[in-house]
Amino acid sequence: MVEGVWSADTRAVRRISRRWPTNSAPRYCVPFSEAAPTCRPSRQVAVARLGGRTVGISWYAFAVEYVEMRWPLIAAKTRDDTNESLYAITQAMLRDLRGRPSDEVLQRALRGWAFVVPCPEPRRTPADVRLALRWVAGASRPLADLLDPAVMRSVLGALRLRRDGLVAAAETQRRKHKVLVNAVRYAIEQHQLSADPLAPIRWTVAKPVDQVDPRVVANPAQARDLLRAVSYVGSYHRARGRRLVGLFAGMYYAGLRPAEAVAVNLADCALPAEGWGEVTLHRTLPQTGTRWTDTGETHDERGLKCRPVDDTRPVPLSPELVSIWRQSIDTFGTADDGRLFFNERGGIVGSSTYDHAWHEARQLALPPDLARSPLAARPYDLRHSALSTWLNAGVDPTEVAERAGNSVEVLMTRYAICLYGRQEIANQRIDRLLHEYE
Repeated sequence: MVEGVWSADTRAVRRISRRWPTNSAPRYCVPFSEAAPTCRPSRQVAVARLGGRTVGISWYAFAVEYVEMRWPLIAAKTRDDTNESLYAITQAMLRDLRGRPSDEVLQRALRGWAFVVPCPEPRRTPADVRLALRWVAGASRPLADLLDPAVMRSVLGALRLRRDGLVAAAETQRRKHKVLVNAVRYAIEQHQLSADPLAPIRWTVAKPVDQVDPRVVANPAQARDLLRAVSYVGSYHRARGRRLVGLFAGMYYAGLRPAEAVAVNLADCALPAEGWGEVTLHRTLPQTGTRWTDTGETHDERGLKCRPVDDTRPVPLSPELVSIWRQSIDTFGTADDGRLFFNERGGIVGSSTYDHAWHEARQLALPPDLARSPLAARPYDLRHSALSTWLNAGVDPTEVAERAGNSVEVLMTRYAICLYGRQEIANQRIDRLLHEYE
């Protein structure tokens, strides 16, 4: 039996001993620091021998090392995606040993403790999490096992599934596969893998649907009805809906992404009493969760999507939108830092807050058949509607792409779709033309 080096927690070790009979103890052990119990394997990699063969670093120890390398380089949302992907890969790289913790405990231990930087305070680590991570350290296959096509295929197969066993969305599969590819490349770069284990395997990653579903796009009349309905959400005194009218209006009339809209600051706006205005976008506030941000806040302050750091994007504001924003400022003022839109306590508007308000507004504004349809089902669909409206109005695609912060190629692939009811207008025009020649 290959011996592993564990932290000095006698009671925990005794409990593990009772759960692992001598003849079934894990043979691939990752050492833990003896100085202080921790959820991380130490950087000294235990070398085990099996049948005279040297077994190197385990997948689990490598995954922890990979997370620590990637964490400072990626955005909070990408950290969440990387964490989730490594959890799925690790599940597929665990051998079936006795004493396996429940899936719920494994998820909590790996997602909440092992694959997070910095590692939470060891003394605050729950006992079941410590035991789960020690079991994972022993049950993890060696990283080199990925060179076995059968093992790699099982990993790829696991990335196609959700936690409930159903097939994941194409975009989710693509995201997880990308994490696996990057991890493998890092292992090769660090000379921990002698070859690319993905190279000999023919595997097709599901292609995400690039084009926006035309059914989600609202026409201008529907958009106005929805914005009016938002003002009726919640009580008038608390103004839960009225505070958000300007936020949603920015998504529709200016084509802003939600993370851009919640970050709009009065100092960046030109809001004349008449005519068109302008907002200069330079930051976003995507909501990710306190676990993934450097500040420990729910929202991560970032620059503009797919733009260099400190880049800006001027966006013209229609007179209708300028009027709505001016009215919002007159009624509610601004947050302490100048943000136009904020909750009752002055904080950043959370995605759950505006999602709930939007769903209530749809029930108020739309007839039952459309309320059950995908039409403007999410706040983001207001942006889809905006860009489609501009294109249908005959605005040059280059100008639309510049305002939206997209490339022309992405714009024409995703947003060149018809407005709700626009097809009927086109059909009538075709009928009129055909009847002229009868």
